[in-house]
Amino acid sequence: MADLMLTTGDSFEGYEIKEYLGIVAGEAILGSNFIKGLTASMTNMSEQDMAKVEKAREDAENRLIKAAKKKKADAILGVQAVYTTFEGGSFGAIITGTAVSLQEIPKIDNRISKDLVVMNYYERLVPRAVRVTLDGDRDDIRMKVLFFNYNKDDIQAIRANVELTNVYDERLVIKDVDFVFEKGNVSQIESGYVPAQISANDVMLLKEAKVIISKYATPRAIYACNDTPVNVSMSAHRLESLKAKRGIDAVEKYMTDGMIWTCNCGHVNEAGTDECIVCGRKHDDIKISTSFNYEEMIDKMREKEYVMEIKDVLMDYISQGAIDVKYRLQLLEIMESGLQYEKTRGNMKDTVIEKVEKVFEEEDH
Repeated sequence: MADLMLTTGDSFEGYEIKEYLGIVAGEAILGSNFIKGLTASMTNMSEQDMAKVEKAREDAENRLIKAAKKKKADAILGVQAVYTTFEGGSFGAIITGTAVSLQEIPKIDNRISKDLVVMNYYERLVPRAVRVTLDGDRDDIRMKVLFFNYNKDDIQAIRANVELTNVYDERLVIKDVDFVFEKGNVSQIESGYVPAQISANDVMLLKEAKVIISKYATPRAIYACNDTPVNVSMSAHRLESLKAKRGIDAVEKYMTDGMIWTCNCGHVNEAGTDECIVCGRKHDDIKISTSFNYEEMIDKMREKEYVMEIKDVLMDYISQGAIDVKYRLQLLEIMESGLQYEKTRGNMKDTVIEKVEKVFEEEDH
């Protein structure tokens, strides 16, 4: 604590008393001629004499603080000042108090903040919601949305319904929310905050969101969005991982059957198309950057019941040469460990799959 604190009371807000260190005192005495010619009433003192009295009080307080610091005190409680006369006409100021050591009471952080991945998108070139942020405290929760703006249109406002889903798969729909933008002509536009109409406790239970656009405004016109949004096919966790690797607007894994190819933005392009007509991603770049599709393998593993069956799925991919050599030993060790634990601890399916997933996710990041 930088400075020693004083109070006439018995406590300091935000602190608790750790230890009482005893009574301390400070005094200052003026000369014997000080009160000569004065009456008993202090009101008859001149300004010069009052200044001397104030100086005596300050000196007494400084000595009080010095005495408390010798006791390694943080503060002095119950500070009282007394003015008195002594034999011979001398005058003094005496200040007393109780020296204490203090401990700051930890502040309770009432701030709440949560980011939710958006689990739907539009195939056309309309603003694409990618993240919903809920922020505030116990009494006031606000919401904002980050959109990806492919055309870099000067978006002024977007009206949409926001559908929030919690861990119980219960849905809360906030209707006709108007999101407003200060700068809407860039590729990523973030709205200002709006009231969220949701309690702080409910915020902590949320896991994902959907944003259904009804209309949006630019300086040129107001556009209706009558399209039905597409739901993302993967889990929120997997979607977040995809976005980290392929871009914030990514909603789908790259796929091709030779006739068509699905871009990370979700648009299906004809095989001869060199770049996606929605997001502009180059087909060759996506093919080069797309490595082993471990998500597909993990989906197959989730369909199994026991580690032995999960290992069979892994062995199929290894036998096809689909898994890089640098992963194989690590994955086989995970399987063997899971098989051994399953004999004594019961079903280890979820634990093993989580470890397999982590091997690939850590490599991607």
